Amino acid sequence: MDTNLINKYNVPGPRYTSYPTVPHWNVQDFRLKTWKSKMIDTFTKTNKTEGVSVYIHLPFCESMCTFCGCNKRITKKHDVETPYINAVLKEWSMYLNLFDEKPVIKELHIGGGTPTFFNPENLNYLLTCIINTSRLAENYEFSFEGHPNNTTKEHLQTLYDLGFRRVSFGVQDYNETVQKAIHRIQPFEKVKQVTDLARQIGYTSIGHDIIYGLPFQTMNDVINTIEKTKELSPDRIAFYSYAHVPWLKGNGQRGYNEENLPNGKEKLMMYEEGKKLLQGFGYHNIGMDHFALPTDSLYKALTNHTLHRNFMGYTHAKTDLMIGLGVSSIGDSWNSFYQNVKNIEEYQDLVNNQIFPIAKGHISSDEDLIIRQHILNLMCHYETTWSTENKTLEKAPLKMFPLVHDGLITIKKSKIVVTEKGKPFIRNICMSIDQYLGNNNQLQFSKTV
Repeated sequence: MDTNLINKYNVPGPRYTSYPTVPHWNVQDFRLKTWKSKMIDTFTKTNKTEGVSVYIHLPFCESMCTFCGCNKRITKKHDVETPYINAVLKEWSMYLNLFDEKPVIKELHIGGGTPTFFNPENLNYLLTCIINTSRLAENYEFSFEGHPNNTTKEHLQTLYDLGFRRVSFGVQDYNETVQKAIHRIQPFEKVKQVTDLARQIGYTSIGHDIIYGLPFQTMNDVINTIEKTKELSPDRIAFYSYAHVPWLKGNGQRGYNEENLPNGKEKLMMYEEGKKLLQGFGYHNIGMDHFALPTDSLYKALTNHTLHRNFMGYTHAKTDLMIGLGVSSIGDSWNSFYQNVKNIEEYQDLVNNQIFPIAKGHISSDEDLIIRQHILNLMCHYETTWSTENKTLEKAPLKMFPLVHDGLITIKKSKIVVTEKGKPFIRNICMSIDQYLGNNNQLQFSKTV
């Protein structure tokens, strides 16, 4: 490990689930009329050919996990479920009224928060209403995030009966000291129980999320967690870096100090050792932080060059239109983005009054779309090529010279290729062509290593 290289590139930077990234969107430049036009135009062009993606954010959790940076509300009162579901369905009806035909759903994902905070009957009602007012693509995929401690057989069976075949369980780390620090106590036996149950019911893609760089975590903890994970053989694994952003409101990352976290070099060593272990167990590296068995759809998308990345991470189901439902949800029409308000009461009040609950957004320029595609290419395939007639990246070789000098990329004519040495620094490589990024706003992001 080159310590100088790690110190040089371990700076705050985006994960590039969008371009431009969310901090560069603002409500002043966002025009609702223009956004609606963009949404309708993309829907008209793509609904029948590739369908749409739907993301539903269910924000409630019974306890605070201190590693989590997601938008959530901590409560043990389950009477919040019905009003929230009714609000999501009212928002959905607003999109149905916006379009001139039923959406064809290709991909639907439920995230949170803790989706399995909601009881199975309420989830069934929510999803049945959405399914019954849309059509399903021939190769649709439904997925959800399950908490191992409260995902029951009834949850799994109810969602399976509705068409769900993929589930991801948040494991993070099996060391008890780490679990106490992040307030996420879940023994291996509990994860095994829910994983086996999902497989018995018939789920064909089971994922586990593992995080490196957590407070008090050591290399041995990462190795132990991966070896235990191998015993359960999930179809795919998200092995990603802990994003330490305690300055963001409401994320709970204040139960430990910076000195309790592994440093940049230690984190990179954790990643490299973890990757080597996973590959030795038969998993293939997908993008910057995913691994999958050869039988999983994510690996097949990698091999046939159809891998895509959006706000849900890496996916094989590319759509130009993604509808985000629920508080803080993000939507994408390829040529525009939007994010809903983050306060639950404000969200419910807006949709109850038939007002799109949008807090901010961005209408993409032609240059935005070109750079977005290059960043997608780099994040998904570790290379990109541009036309010599296109002037958008004509200065890229000059800006990327330090990356070439350090052996992270090669540039030949109009093609950028990420080297093996450069793959752990893929976020930094994408940052070099980001036209919005500046020293003043980088502090909003977690560090890249």
